[in-house]
Amino acid sequence: MNDDWDYSEPFLRRTRVQSEDVDALKHTNNTIYVRWCEECAWEHSASLGMDIDAYHQLDRAMAVVEGRYQYLRASYLDEEIDTATWITHWDKRLTMTRHFQLRRVSDGVTLLRAQVRFACIEISSGKPRRLPPEFLTAYGPAILDIDPS
Repeated sequence: MNDDWDYSEPFLRRTRVQSEDVDALKHTNNTIYVRWCEECAWEHSASLGMDIDAYHQLDRAMAVVEGRYQYLRASYLDEEIDTATWITHWDKRLTMTRHFQLRRVSDGVTLLRAQVRFACIEISSGKPRRLPPEFLTAYGPAILDIDPS
């Protein structure tokens, strides 16, 4: 199996295709890939100390504003899938971008690549708000924004 990911040091979430994930075409429904990306992002955030309780405490959250999904291959019942994510860009004010890559465990084939842009919102109002320093500290530098000097 090829262990190369699109970027180094991914946060990984492993799952197995369940019967309820499979559609009438007998492969994993495309919406399930989107759900796996969302679940992976939440688990990554929680692992960094930014779980839903922390979001509520700060009255801030990262909300999806744009998603681009490139479906490359199908997956099938009982296959194990790794979902990887990276924070690839911060504007340090309002938005961040995550990349995702889904791969089948058995052969390392990439099933999906995605890029999702998030904006910081105030939970209580739903309005865009500046990123709190706690987010930037917890999430750390974006991998494509690191100053090489």
